[in-house]
Amino acid sequence: MTDLPTIFIDGQEGTTGLRIRDLLGNRQDVNIRLIAPDKRKDRSARRELLNEVDLAILCLPDDAAAEALELIEPGSGTRVIDTSTVRRVDDDWVYGIPELSPSQRQAIRTADRVANCGCYPVGFLLAVRPLIEAGLLRADAPLIVNAVSGYSGGGRKMIEAYQGMPPGPQGDAAQGFCLYDLNGAHKHVAEMQKFSGTLHPPLFVPSVDHSYCGMLTSTPISAASWTSSGTTAQQVFDIWQDRYASEPFVRPVAPADASGFMREGRFLDLDGANLTNRLDLFVFGDPGIGLVLVGRQDNLGKGASGNAVQCLNLMLGFDEATGLKS
Repeated sequence: MTDLPTIFIDGQEGTTGLRIRDLLGNRQDVNIRLIAPDKRKDRSARRELLNEVDLAILCLPDDAAAEALELIEPGSGTRVIDTSTVRRVDDDWVYGIPELSPSQRQAIRTADRVANCGCYPVGFLLAVRPLIEAGLLRADAPLIVNAVSGYSGGGRKMIEAYQGMPPGPQGDAAQGFCLYDLNGAHKHVAEMQKFSGTLHPPLFVPSVDHSYCGMLTSTPISAASWTSSGTTAQQVFDIWQDRYASEPFVRPVAPADASGFMREGRFLDLDGANLTNRLDLFVFGDPGIGLVLVGRQDNLGKGASGNAVQCLNLMLGFDEATGLKS
């Protein structure tokens, strides 16, 4: 017997579940309960685990996560972190980005049901929301989000598709950069609008690159979208710095220092925050034309598994940075 908090990862062999297992694997302060490979789709075996642990992390597609929730019996005491999509905009669930607002961390800490954030929204939300709250960015501004993710964000099928292709005739990646889901109905748009403070859903343009993980989210904002003419990159940075100065996993970069984070002083690489739970925030541009807000993270880190572990730490009473790299 052990007094350590018990955790069950339902979906332990998926991309998100595997990274969570890696992050928790060497910890001595939690007891990870795993299901036998031949029992992963056994409802009875899953029901037993889901109802006997302190916290369950659902690393499953939407329908399978809904089924798991039905298996949790009223009164079991099992708390849940759900990494699927639907419940992120459900008012009965707490949205799982601790840095979203001054009250969000405590809401996660005391919640029984936490909906882990999507990967793409993190860089957009944490860049835009404090600017709207500070009155610098118009809430009714039409916003565009251009984002690129490593292919691990597409799950096992996309990973197999990218890794299984032979090199092209020039030795380059046979399947490289591409845009996708351009009909405006991407699953992340609802949470982007709900938690950003914007009055309109952003126009979202997602893409995937021939890199295993990493993410860049860029939000170009025209000069007319600021509440004050001539808004500068330094003003944006000052608001970010005031908001995130004490945050362990959000790093605003001063405009004067940004070139030092870029290859050859020009190229902002996708993988600069890989294998961390960190979000880097940059701002570039010309006040007379507009500014570009950029978030950089590991799509499996602050965008998925790492953020889920951060929420787990809060819910179980640990320091939120336990087991995570900044």
